[in-house]
Amino acid sequence: MLHNEHLDVRAVTLSLNLNDCAGPSADQLCRKVYNKITAKAHNLVAVCDDIAEKYGIPVTNKRLAVSPAAILLAGHGLDAALQLAQTLDKAAADCKVDFVGGFSALVQKGISAGAQTVLDSLPEVLSKTDKVCASVNAASRKAGINMDAVGQLGRLIPQIAEATKDKQGFGAAKLVVFANIPDDNPFMAGADMGAGEPEAAINIGVSGPGVVDSALRRRIETAAKNPASRLTLGDLAEEIKITSFRVTRAGELIGREAAAKLGIEFGIVDLSLAPTPAVGDSIGEILKTLGIAQIGAPGSTAAVALLNDAVKKGGLFASSSVGGLSGAFIPISEDSSLADAVAQGHLSLEKLEAMTAVCSVGLDMILIPGATPPETIAALIADEMAIGVINNKTTAARLVPVPGKKAGDMVSFGGLFGSSPVLEVRNVGASAGFVNFGGRIPAPLQSLGN
Repeated sequence: MLHNEHLDVRAVTLSLNLNDCAGPSADQLCRKVYNKITAKAHNLVAVCDDIAEKYGIPVTNKRLAVSPAAILLAGHGLDAALQLAQTLDKAAADCKVDFVGGFSALVQKGISAGAQTVLDSLPEVLSKTDKVCASVNAASRKAGINMDAVGQLGRLIPQIAEATKDKQGFGAAKLVVFANIPDDNPFMAGADMGAGEPEAAINIGVSGPGVVDSALRRRIETAAKNPASRLTLGDLAEEIKITSFRVTRAGELIGREAAAKLGIEFGIVDLSLAPTPAVGDSIGEILKTLGIAQIGAPGSTAAVALLNDAVKKGGLFASSSVGGLSGAFIPISEDSSLADAVAQGHLSLEKLEAMTAVCSVGLDMILIPGATPPETIAALIADEMAIGVINNKTTAARLVPVPGKKAGDMVSFGGLFGSSPVLEVRNVGASAGFVNFGGRIPAPLQSLGN
């Protein structure tokens, strides 16, 4: 299970509140931020490595998530924003962690001065740092969708991609636009530390698509040897639930031990099934095992819904501290089977959007033509925000307009970010009038649930 089935702890994320680092000058602010991060996180990687060796379960990423930068940048300008981002980058590098999330802003109901500074700084920040990740919460069940912010993001994302043209627009892969952002997400690029969280916490992101797929295959092979017994989708959901229980328990064991060794409060286990580009570690392979021969065919959305629900049920039974996103991710470039389905023409952007209504995240790691107009990018984000707001779920868009590339071109980012064909975006420009109205799409009726 550990090696052949790719069981790992995908991320151990130290979340840290930096709000007490606010200061009247950028130099003072950044000095306090650097000192606090390095004091708390200097031993994070060593502790994770020791525990991974002890249990034989790899910890793939060690990460930091901080309270939203927009709060710290209130009263500061663009120069301070870049200085803060570079301070976060240096602190992360000195602590040897993989990424730091939290260059973030909450704008679902309006854009504060600090949030506007974050937005305006994103092209420079994400092109001049290596480890800093950003997120913007543009919608929520209670507030609706801030279309002014969505319109700005539609213009900013191509600017970020162009600023990182030498890396095929990779800077845009470090920005996630959320609806209903969780306070305790350990996964990048969207991790930050929300309001109401403790001073510091260890949050765990477990994974194991390969473990789930192997369990399903064994169950199907066993049933095939007994033709008299009927194996149903309900039986397969039960198998996923049981396997998710095992995966979650392993993650919580490592998370609690890491928290104890670091003297930091244990937060949550995010029991999301997060794939990697490695063969055998794929959400797409699970869908095939469930009988979807061509991912994107009719039934694909129902299969993702079954998987997502069963994963959550198993994880909830395994831990009383489940949080984050929790469910099944479908990041195209990070899942070789999903990327292959795009290349073969089975999986379109429209079908992906339908599948995001029942998965954990949304349009994740979607590569689109570099010439896609800003209004079309904003409209894609707005559609995803609407799915989250109306369904009262967390959803997000991580769109990468690859400079100079058109639909069908293959792009590789390497490592866990994988590779994918550029997806076709249809009806380009047809939504400009809608987006340009701006304003705010009001919250739906269920926002009055109190």
